Amino acid sequence: MTVQEVDVLMIGAGPANLALAVALEESGDPGIARSALIIEQHADVVWQRNLLLPWARSQVSFIKDLVTLRNPTSRFSFLNFLHERGELDEFVNLGTFNPYRWQLSAYQQWVADSLAEVKIRYNAKAERVDPHFGDNGSIVGWTVTLAGGDAVRCRDLVVGAGRDAHVPAVFKDLPAERLVHSTQYSSRIGGFDAARHQRPVVVGGAQSAAEMFMALHEDLPGCSPTMLLRSIGLQNYQTSKFVNELFFPSYVDEFFTMLPEAREQVLDEMHLTNYAGLAPPFLDELYYMLYRQKGLGTPQSTIRPLTEVVGARMAGDEVVLDLRDRKNGKVEPLHCDAVFLGTGYDSRMPAMVRDLAGSVGIDEVIVSRRYRVELGSAAWGALYLQGVNEATHGIADSLISVLASRAQDITDDLLDRRADQAQGIPGELLAPRVELADGKVPTA
Repeated sequence: MTVQEVDVLMIGAGPANLALAVALEESGDPGIARSALIIEQHADVVWQRNLLLPWARSQVSFIKDLVTLRNPTSRFSFLNFLHERGELDEFVNLGTFNPYRWQLSAYQQWVADSLAEVKIRYNAKAERVDPHFGDNGSIVGWTVTLAGGDAVRCRDLVVGAGRDAHVPAVFKDLPAERLVHSTQYSSRIGGFDAARHQRPVVVGGAQSAAEMFMALHEDLPGCSPTMLLRSIGLQNYQTSKFVNELFFPSYVDEFFTMLPEAREQVLDEMHLTNYAGLAPPFLDELYYMLYRQKGLGTPQSTIRPLTEVVGARMAGDEVVLDLRDRKNGKVEPLHCDAVFLGTGYDSRMPAMVRDLAGSVGIDEVIVSRRYRVELGSAAWGALYLQGVNEATHGIADSLISVLASRAQDITDDLLDRRADQAQGIPGELLAPRVELADGKVPTA
């Protein structure tokens, strides 16, 4: 086993941590950038890896890239990426603010490759995170153990790996080979045989479910997919410019200081802006596809609204879903070959964060305005959370709208803590003796 020592460790080379890496490089303090590392479980950077469909577009303006709203002159902007690749004129000619998803994915890999100080370690999956404790019992750092046994020790840890996939309990008895969450789609669909899986079912009524529903027509040629949704029908995202102001980075301050009941209202009313709708052009495309099928007399696809799955089981080689019609309460079986879940993400903190909280004795994860978990005033090491703070920082926290400003907030907090602690922390904590949660001193 080898142990690598860094100052700041970021888990996940997604847009959140790439934005932070750029902010660190542009902070004016090269030392903190040189001592920072991102670990990524895959061999490359791919945004929305399993829904990187060739026709899928971003629903967010390219101006909300990793840097522009923080530093419009940054060399890491999306426009500079296009310019360096000789693709700017063609993109401008499209007349759109919404790039293809694969373009944004390529942009993020370009940013990763362009970092001068922050390092990225690929094929490095975090298996376990252990806290270090100082002599006074406070947190002084962390050890992340990687698959294969290597470890990385750090003072400050940033978790930006996203939420855990939500698989409703009703599907728990289905075999894994017949059940695919949207976070697995592209890597799993190749294992399905179009000749044997002609009756796929998609569960869910938002963007990821609709994208899988559309993609199945290409990936399983000749199939007859069925889409099940609890709502009255597929709906547009809410795109009012008045409501979209709630995605401004400046709105985070306002949301953070709201009363709990006001936060709850805002999150509830903002649901249709992100979690329960589709991009209007894509919604039209789906409707036209169904219209053509009906008009040409070759219906292949079915969308069943006001329907919920109340049971799921295997019957021989078939998957049987018990469907409840919400209009009349009747339950009937649907025989199919495979189930694709567009059921989103677990609303709880990710399992890694919950485990970390337990290891340091925290009953409730409380995050500061600058995204730092409250570990006590004596803590030398810090834990930052990216993309999972909707409850305290607003619905934009899980999206790319606030990437740049959030990266600045965390960078400011990292630098301010170092300045404050260098002046006021007792000498024995400036180079603390550390040990793992089990009392062992880590060794290489």
